Amino acid sequence: MNKAGSVHAEANISVSAERAVLMDADSGRVLYEKNAYDPTLIASTTKILTAIIAIEAADIEEKVTVSKRAVYTEGSSIYLTEKEKIPLKDLIYGLMLRSGNDSAVAIAEHVGGSVEGFVQMMNEKALWLGMNDSHFENPHGLDGETHYSTAYDLALLMSYAMKNETFKEVTGSEMYRSKNRDYAWMNKNKLLTQYYDPTNGGKTGYTKKAGRTLVSSAEKDGMQLIAVTLQASDDWNDHERMYEWGFENFESVTLQKEGTVEVGGTSFYIPRDLVVPLTLNEKEDVEAVFYRYQNEDASSNMAGVTTFKVGNEPVADIPVYKEKPKEGFFKELKGFMDRMMGVAPWST
Repeated sequence: MNKAGSVHAEANISVSAERAVLMDADSGRVLYEKNAYDPTLIASTTKILTAIIAIEAADIEEKVTVSKRAVYTEGSSIYLTEKEKIPLKDLIYGLMLRSGNDSAVAIAEHVGGSVEGFVQMMNEKALWLGMNDSHFENPHGLDGETHYSTAYDLALLMSYAMKNETFKEVTGSEMYRSKNRDYAWMNKNKLLTQYYDPTNGGKTGYTKKAGRTLVSSAEKDGMQLIAVTLQASDDWNDHERMYEWGFENFESVTLQKEGTVEVGGTSFYIPRDLVVPLTLNEKEDVEAVFYRYQNEDASSNMAGVTTFKVGNEPVADIPVYKEKPKEGFFKELKGFMDRMMGVAPWST
């Protein structure tokens, strides 16, 4: 199963992970997958969702008062103390770099009003992102019967989160020094700090039941890829192997430029450049098919969608407008992108 186009390069790689995926961050195209759509435990990779919600929903300079519940959360910790007041920004760094479970609970209580309220936010955000095979019951990733996701869903999440500059700065930091501490927090993501230079972000995770989990991002020659491994005994090498295969076999190709195009004697408007990773063979075999909406809403500027295919396999879609949009353009474009990524059902 491949939700974003099939791969036409022979994936002559193997990974130790039980579940894995390599995704293009811009287009969402899946380049490699292994059981990528099977739900399972995900450990602290959960914290990617916790972090992006906190960044989007609150002022990260706000002070957070740490609760007893946060302090006594089991597992990895940044050693918060009860009633300590600490900037939300510091908690987000402690969450992502040191994987603090106490930090996760403090964030959840501050942003969501309670852990339970925050978990509801997590599940709503997951559905909005199209993470249709995921469910969350806590903000830190400790094992739970209804706490699970897939490699594909986590790649969707990381692709989205990396578009936020604050998140990108946090996850890409090798260390962070809080004014509330007399020592620096070092990033546990060794792919970023030691092993693979193109890495620009990620999150590690581990529980005995989940095994080693890892989500990462890497950028090279203008192409940003997301790699996810779940239950992997050799995750650092798995990610490096997937990245090297992806960067070697694919290149970013502009399939469509923003601007006016002629289709059957009618002018239409394409709202953005469409850049998709393709192999050399695929570049020679791409064709575009325009699907015009049959039941057009006269009040809508949307004319249809152009699907780019390699053989019979779709690799990317781009919305087509009757004319260059004016008011509400970005809202309408976002709606299309949400539908394309599976966030909402198609409507014509």
